[in-house]
Amino acid sequence: MTTKQNVLTAIACVVATGVMHAPAFAAPTEESVTEASTLAVPGGPWPAGDQRGMANTLGAGTWMRCAYYMSQPGAKSYELSHVRSNDMTQSPFGAPLVYEYRPTASVPYSKHAFNGEHIVSGEPGAQGTQMDALGHFAYLQNVWTPDKPIPVDEAKYYGGYGQIDVKPTPGSPLLKLGIENVPPIITSAVLLDARSYIGKGKALTAGQLVTAADIDGMLEAQGLGWRGLIPGDVLYIYTGWSDIWEDDMYYTMGPGLASDALKYIEDRKVVLVALDNPFTDPVNDGQLTGKSGPPAGTPEGLPFVIHHHNLTQSGIHQIQNMKLDELAKDKVWTSCTMILPLRSKGASGSPVRPVAIGSGS
Repeated sequence: MTTKQNVLTAIACVVATGVMHAPAFAAPTEESVTEASTLAVPGGPWPAGDQRGMANTLGAGTWMRCAYYMSQPGAKSYELSHVRSNDMTQSPFGAPLVYEYRPTASVPYSKHAFNGEHIVSGEPGAQGTQMDALGHFAYLQNVWTPDKPIPVDEAKYYGGYGQIDVKPTPGSPLLKLGIENVPPIITSAVLLDARSYIGKGKALTAGQLVTAADIDGMLEAQGLGWRGLIPGDVLYIYTGWSDIWEDDMYYTMGPGLASDALKYIEDRKVVLVALDNPFTDPVNDGQLTGKSGPPAGTPEGLPFVIHHHNLTQSGIHQIQNMKLDELAKDKVWTSCTMILPLRSKGASGSPVRPVAIGSGS
């Protein structure tokens, strides 16, 4: 960062936090803080060997926006994750997560009593509200058919890494692009209410798409057309699919992002996208069992094209199974969000507890 940018960043940070009250200075507004923050957000290109993707945009600029949202009158914190338990809805794509609770114990010759639990089985990073590592997805050169072994040695990952770089043996952890490479995501979040805008007050249906035009339309409808999506933003999209979180049907299908939204959010350098659905991608009823194909417009051989592009091409991070209903109910369209995945070395994902701090419109 240049000296000029350092000075501008320092001034804007003071303004954003409301410390500067002298008459010569106007009160900070969301517009002025947002504009000032862009000077301190890196624009790329990212260095060779990068393992952070769009998380490279995080830093002084995104923290500046956070400071503004957290300091607003009426700001409150929102939990954006589902409670984790043995009774929660679980993904069929990950091993079931089972906790076992141990009896109360003590330490000999002490007055202490303590409790604990352990995981009997399961894949914590693939169940509940969870975040994908960039190494979670790779891509093959050709469409694989199950009459042949999977050509894993041909797999390619984000940043041009090959299978030998990322997962050289079947039992290896991720040597590159594991979840431990994701920094704390502390930045501005934009919530778009697709349930209201597209669904007209009803939850979106299985296979229904949220297109690039829908994103533009929601930004305008929610009074955010002046800012749009800017580098370092997290994008939250409320579809209403989480209304059936406790239903067995939840993981069998769902609405999701349309493929034309990929370049849209990539061009704007969104750091992370998260919906209140299980896949991020749209999935038709019967698609997972082979009784129907993917939604119209899905590229051939890429039924989960959103996962593919975000994780292997653009470096946009993803969270599945968000809980966005309270944030949407209070119309908190912009906020400071904080997301800290576990630093599990070589893991392909992590459970997360995202929170948002902001005030309603």
